[in-house]
Amino acid sequence: MFKKLRGFCCFWVFCLFFAFSSSQGADTILTGAGATFPYPLYEKWIEVYRGETGVRVDYQAVGSGSGIRKLLDRKVDFGGTDAFLSQNELSKADGEILHIPTCLGAVTVIYHLPGNPVLKFTPDLIADIFLGNCSNWSDERISAVNPGVRFPDMAISVVHRSDGSGTTFIFTDYLSKTDSRWQKQVGRGKKVRWPAGMGVEGNPRVAEFVKKIPGSIGYVELSYANRHHLPVALIRNKSGRFVAPALEAVSRAADVALPTDTRILITDTPSPEGYPISAFTWLIFYKEQFYNGRNRDKALQLGRFLWWTLHEGQKYNRKLLYAPLPKGAIANAEAIVRCMRYQGEPLMEMLFGGSE
Repeated sequence: MFKKLRGFCCFWVFCLFFAFSSSQGADTILTGAGATFPYPLYEKWIEVYRGETGVRVDYQAVGSGSGIRKLLDRKVDFGGTDAFLSQNELSKADGEILHIPTCLGAVTVIYHLPGNPVLKFTPDLIADIFLGNCSNWSDERISAVNPGVRFPDMAISVVHRSDGSGTTFIFTDYLSKTDSRWQKQVGRGKKVRWPAGMGVEGNPRVAEFVKKIPGSIGYVELSYANRHHLPVALIRNKSGRFVAPALEAVSRAADVALPTDTRILITDTPSPEGYPISAFTWLIFYKEQFYNGRNRDKALQLGRFLWWTLHEGQKYNRKLLYAPLPKGAIANAEAIVRCMRYQGEPLMEMLFGGSE
């Protein structure tokens, strides 16, 4: 009788402990903000991660520029950006900021034409269109690159980002590398002075506007083009090949030596089979997690979430049209996460006891 009673009590103690642990996890909220470029993937990660751990992660897709500002102002636990912080930006931050890549993605050129034929673009042609120098689809420069395609006598309506955007940074970095006129007149940046077109906020809005406006052209991350059933152009790479933004071509673009801090631009890749407007995107966070009264549990939860994105999270990348991280990038990112501290003590040792 005593053994049965003791077993019954142990069972209920276990149930109460499990319920308490689950409720504690459910109350934990990590906040992030930034890039819209990887948002479809982050949205999936957040859903899966909460299901596995009970930890809530709130990520606002407000653009890389806003995400960086929110982290600098310490209003979020982590930021998301497609444009890594420069040395000048890092030196002005109130604390050391670390970057880890989460995936590779492609910035695609999307358009809306009758029948939506598959088009090819050269770097100088893209620059001409977005500079406003090529303003009609019947322009012979477009036909010269696309023999056999019949183009309508229709004005080209350029749609671009108006907010501080990592997608814009990647796109303008590519054009700055491949066209001297673009470099001189516009340059690269998260936000630039556009010579032509209309500006809207976020990847989703660019895709929506191109979908609605006949004759329009814009640039978005591949998953947004896919979601809106928009055609994507083949782009001529550095080797002279016209390459589609397929995941394999995006992965090939990253076939370069990576710095230990992972801050690298791979646009205009030298890889013969690489898609030329490919890029890493990053999560950014403070190395020292003890700030603004931040508690130890939240710091540990952030470390655990970041580690998860580099391992379990990677299996969702391909399904959502993002290329998984190369092994070298994962190894570098692991070393960066291990640098995290709480009151000077290694955070990951607190979390995993020194063995991940």
